[in-house]
Amino acid sequence: MPRLFTGIEVPEALARELAMMRGGLSGARWVEPENFHITLRFLGDIDQGLAREAYLELWRVRRAAVPICLGELSFFGGERPRSLIIKVLPGAELMELQAEHERIMRRIGLAPETRKFTPHVTLARLRGTSSLAMADYLSLRGLPPRGQFLAERFVVYSSRDSVGGGPYVVEAEYPLGPQESAAD
Repeated sequence: MPRLFTGIEVPEALARELAMMRGGLSGARWVEPENFHITLRFLGDIDQGLAREAYLELWRVRRAAVPICLGELSFFGGERPRSLIIKVLPGAELMELQAEHERIMRRIGLAPETRKFTPHVTLARLRGTSSLAMADYLSLRGLPPRGQFLAERFVVYSSRDSVGGGPYVVEAEYPLGPQESAAD
C-alpha cells in the first residue's frame, strides 16, 4: 500500500536552481529535483477506502493561489543532522491551507499530526553527517536562490516505502485559484 501525503510542487525552473546546491556534503543522499515539494499533511499508509474519502474531501478546498517564498538554507536534526532543507516562509495563506488539510484529515478519522508544521523543501537526507560538516557546508554555500512562486494547485503524492526522497507520484491534483463570489 502506498504512503500518501499532500503537498505543493516546486516549479521545474526553481527546482533546477535548487539542484545547484547539491554536492560537497558527506553522508548526503540528494533528492532528485523532480521530487522537490512542500509537504502539507502526511496521511501515511492508509487503506483504499480512507484514501478515497481523503481525495473526495480535498475537493472541498476552495482557496486562492498561495504565494510561496523560499527562505534560508538550514537542516533538521540538531547535533545529528538528518535533513538538509531550504525553509519556506510561513505566509498566512500557506499556513491556512495546511491547517485546512489537517482539519480534513482529522474529520475523516486520521490521528492528529504530532509535529509542528515547518514549511520547507528537503534537498538531501543525511546519514552520518556531523554537525561540524553541516556548519561547514552552510558557511561555504552562502545564500540559496531566493525563489518565489504562486502555487496554483496542491496534490496528493504517493511514495513507496524506501529510504526517502522519492520517487513520488502525483495521485490527484486540486486547483487553487480565484475565489468565486456568491453572485457567480
